Amino acid sequence: MKMVHAMVPAHAIDGVRRALERHAVLGMTISEVRGPSTDGHREVHRGAVVLDDLAPCLRIETIVHDDLVERVLTEVATAVHPEGRLWVAPLELVTRVRTGERGEDAV
Repeated sequence: MKMVHAMVPAHAIDGVRRALERHAVLGMTISEVRGPSTDGHREVHRGAVVLDDLAPCLRIETIVHDDLVERVLTEVATAVHPEGRLWVAPLELVTRVRTGERGEDAV
């Protein structure tokens, strides 16, 4: 199992959700965050000019079975192209607290 993380612009969320649902990845956590941007803008804060290079975006986290990771990454990348960032982290163990299921069964 792998944890797939995606930082995407808000306008891409529907495409990302559809890409995940095509592979039966239904559980996900979506958070509003600020991430790196190439379109930094200047702000005046307490009289000082500050370059703000962080843009609002969404962070999506989901658990994916090993055999689906490459296909999911390809589809999510297509949905957010040319913006966004994707990364994958290994998971040692997942436990569903309510039922006590562990590992692949908990996903």
